[in-house]
Amino acid sequence: MPRSSTKGGFPAATRANLAAAKPPVPAVPARPAPTALSAKPAMQDLEIKDAALIFQTVWSELEAEFGREHMRFPTEIFWLNGAPGAGKGTHTRFILKHRGYPQQPVIVSDLLQSPAARQRIDAGLLVGDREVTALVLRALLNPIYENGTVVDGYPRTEVQVECLKLFYQKLMALRNEFRDTALAQVFRKPRFHILVLYIDEAESVQRQVRRGLQSIEHNAHVQESGEGALFEVRPTDLTEEAARNRYRVFKERTYDSLRALREVFYYHYINGSGTVEEVQGRVLKELKYQSSLELEEETYDFIADIPVAGEIVQHARQDLVIRLDDYAKDRPDLFRRVAELVRVKFMPIVLRHAISGQACINTEDSVFDDPESLGMLIDIFSERGYHAVVDLHRLEIPDSLDPKTYKIKTRWKKVYRVHIRFAGSEIRRGD
Repeated sequence: MPRSSTKGGFPAATRANLAAAKPPVPAVPARPAPTALSAKPAMQDLEIKDAALIFQTVWSELEAEFGREHMRFPTEIFWLNGAPGAGKGTHTRFILKHRGYPQQPVIVSDLLQSPAARQRIDAGLLVGDREVTALVLRALLNPIYENGTVVDGYPRTEVQVECLKLFYQKLMALRNEFRDTALAQVFRKPRFHILVLYIDEAESVQRQVRRGLQSIEHNAHVQESGEGALFEVRPTDLTEEAARNRYRVFKERTYDSLRALREVFYYHYINGSGTVEEVQGRVLKELKYQSSLELEEETYDFIADIPVAGEIVQHARQDLVIRLDDYAKDRPDLFRRVAELVRVKFMPIVLRHAISGQACINTEDSVFDDPESLGMLIDIFSERGYHAVVDLHRLEIPDSLDPKTYKIKTRWKKVYRVHIRFAGSEIRRGD
């Protein structure tokens, strides 16, 4: 059933759960600065840091609650992160307007309203990965984000980065699962944009402290006049030391973690210094560039069933172990012969090429008359850390001479050429 045929594609009870999942954002009063933060006992992070376990737990809970056919997330998601004071709020509004998304963004700090979460945030620390991931995914299930939205402040840790990769894989799997069904239009190819606004430490500290002073002055005016809404005063905006600590948490934990996403997604590193207009121009340029690299939906569907390289190698080691164990159990004699050939005939040649890291070995051994032996050979080398490729060459060679016609009779000979590559050793030279 298309998503539009029911209100947001969810039953009434489920819509009520979604509405309650995202807490309202009240007028935020000024919070007093924490006193003697350094005197408090250091917070200990006791959370399990297994990204796969965390993500699968969160996903399973949501799927059990909403149902697989209702795991409908925005088609386009901007994952916006940046240094403290880099202007994420300003540029979030700009991206929403540019894309025509009227809804408010998903702001992680607004989702984290529990006392324990606020205590960590006020201390400039990060909240638990499982809690944050669960809150973000639950918020994104809200039908108001059907077409797209901006997520401000996720991912921020290595675990969250891995969870984001797993999330994308799940969305792709759902797309392929429902592609030829009536639900194809609500399970579209996901588009992720990773945007990181970066400014240096000195500018970040200056902006944070200036923001704190401006908020205090504004709140004093509101309290005196009785007009307007109070601004939130972040404890990390009150002193240079607190602001610098918050920046270092971003640099050491968030920024370094986010760089790992370059291997999977289009990654937009944006200089956050300069005027608002200059930074927005950089954002538009980056998004335009990504659009020029993305496949159209119809084009993607032609090749969607072909697995990407990362999916193939993800469980390659496990599959290799299973195959080797099966060889030893089902074909022990053949497996033993191939292993002995590698040990006795191949390895002495490989060892002589240890410096170059590559060897090419020709063999006519009869063991390869059995087609399964070639797979065994490649798997044995793979398990030992080598890359092996086998080519079959058929050579026509003289066999005998016809005494009457003096014609040379030939026969075909099979030669297996095994190319082996591995990490070589550089020759040490004197200074």
